[in-house]
Amino acid sequence: MRYSSPVSTFDAIVPAGGMIDGPFADKAGTQVKALITFNGSTILETVLKALRESGKIRNIVVIGSPEVRAMAANFAAVGLEPGETGPDNIFRGLEHLKSLDPNLDKALIVTCDLPFITSETIGKYIELCPLDKDICVPVIEATDFNRSYPGTTSTFVKTRDGTFTIGGIFMMNGRKLNELRASIERVFAKRKSKLGMAMLIGPAFVFKYITKSLTLRDIETKIESILGCSGRAVRNAPVELAYDIDDLEDFSYAVTHAEKRD
Repeated sequence: MRYSSPVSTFDAIVPAGGMIDGPFADKAGTQVKALITFNGSTILETVLKALRESGKIRNIVVIGSPEVRAMAANFAAVGLEPGETGPDNIFRGLEHLKSLDPNLDKALIVTCDLPFITSETIGKYIELCPLDKDICVPVIEATDFNRSYPGTTSTFVKTRDGTFTIGGIFMMNGRKLNELRASIERVFAKRKSKLGMAMLIGPAFVFKYITKSLTLRDIETKIESILGCSGRAVRNAPVELAYDIDDLEDFSYAVTHAEKRD
């Protein structure tokens, strides 16, 4: 079945192979990030429940360990074994989704470390995404984020348009994603090298960043040039999409924040 326009239903890829260790794993009671228990459920369960209850998602693929895959089955999601890299996991998910529908149109890539994600935040984000773009990235203003989660150590990027962070859910053109594989893998390979990333994005972009003259449109243009696709930084995305759990401090803050909210 090929989707009609506008698209109302999407498929989702949830990479869930991330591991944790040390005091963080001891406190969380697991070495698998997706299986951290928070507010009575694992974060993976929270993400999958939100996707299902949004009413917008058709097929879901989860990539991770046997325990992760077993949990995915409870939400009528297909579980796949992880590959060697993050991009490999995404493309394994894509290949499975395209085996179900060769005309796959739009796919969501959703990280498995979003403890406050809900069906409503997913629905709102989808409504904000222009469907004529190949990749949409949610951006959240620092003032909005800090109002909801005061006192965190989240990282923000200052631009001429404002100060932002990004969320952990991305809308992708499923028909074009395979064409972007080489570019995505190149970015992933350089992500931990400051010099490598600087060479990838170019001196003009770095200069604009240093001089605080960078704009969101500059970022969109750079994404388009690096990946060879059209992109959009989606403003006013729900703040819940930007709170992720990367370390023990994030986890402890989330627990305390949830207790105060209750």
